[in-house]
Amino acid sequence: MTVLRGLREAVLLFVVVGALVAVAAMIWVAVAGGDYAARLGIGLIVVGGLIGMTGDLTMSRIGMLGPRATFGAAPERETAGGGRVLTGVGVFLFVGLPLVVVGVLLLT
Repeated sequence: MTVLRGLREAVLLFVVVGALVAVAAMIWVAVAGGDYAARLGIGLIVVGGLIGMTGDLTMSRIGMLGPRATFGAAPERETAGGGRVLTGVGVFLFVGLPLVVVGVLLLT
């Protein structure tokens, strides 16, 4: 059951990120012109690389350390996933890496 939830989460992340990159590529083509597929491929590679490097919610946790300390709140637990099933490795393997692969395929 956990595997199916993780795969469902990965598919949802992949679709949402793909849709956002597609819209950004449309705007990029409308402003600067050029080939849509190439711009979409570049966008997917960039976003897939960023997701692959950050993995989990690490960046948002780092950004909240200062405000949490200011208000006297305890640091977030490492195990608190907020209902998420995928770990950083899962996000890299099932979301970031496929985005990069699809982006490279669009460029070739």
